[in-house]
Order: sequence, then C-alpha cells, then structure tokens
Amino acid sequence: MTSNTTPETIRTADAVVLSADGHILLIKRRWAPFEGCWALPGGHVDAGESNLAAAVRELAEETGITVPAREFWQLGAYDEPGRDPRGRYETVVHTATVAEPLTPAPATDALEARWFPLDDLPELAFDHHRIITDATRGGVGA
Repeated sequence: MTSNTTPETIRTADAVVLSADGHILLIKRRWAPFEGCWALPGGHVDAGESNLAAAVRELAEETGITVPAREFWQLGAYDEPGRDPRGRYETVVHTATVAEPLTPAPATDALEARWFPLDDLPELAFDHHRIITDATRGGVGA
C-alpha cells in the first residue's frame, strides 16, 4: 500500500543580482545548513507575501541593498527533492541587473555580503551554482 501523503513544501525566494560589469552579489550564510558558505540572498516567503516581495525583502535584509521590484524578472522555480537538507524546499528565483555594484552592508542571516566576478565564484550552497548558470545563460534549463 502506498501513502498519498507528501512532506510539506516550504516556500522560499532567492535574488540573483548581477552588475553590468559581470559581478554577482552573494552572502556568506550565518546559519546551518551551509553555515559559512556563500549563497544567493534569499529566504522564506512570509504569509501573505508574494515570491517577488520576499526576494526583494530578503535582498535588503541580508545585504542592505534595495532593488525595486519592477527591476526584477522571474527566472524560474527550483524544486528538486534534496536541494535543501532541511526538507522539501521550493524556491522561486528573481533576477535583476544593476548598473554598478552597490556597497553591501550584511545583516540578519548574512555574515558577509560581497560582489564576485562571474568567472571566479566561490563554492556555493544548495543548488545556487545551477541557478546562477541558468540566470547568466538566459533562463531555466537553457
């Protein structure tokens, strides 16, 4: 007999912020999983909040950088089982490009926030390398 129950899916949102000169904004995670590893700014979607609003909020909370929602476009959803060791997590990713890297001021869940050249990325948490590859190649599965 098979079960029709599935684990609860947790909704998150991530922000891919690129600069026109070929850099990407990353944060160093303060908490497990992947404590001390580099990742995209992002986090849980609050009740009554859209994925886009969560991405904009998390970006501001974790980096001190505010990019207006109208500057973002939706890259896609990432929901592969096992993408997060805490359980079943689905993230919707939004991306924006800024004219020049703005100076980050890490806060909340970030130990550090920094711009990295796209051709010299550190080791990344979760499936964020795949997400960045998709964002810089023009879309999910491109």
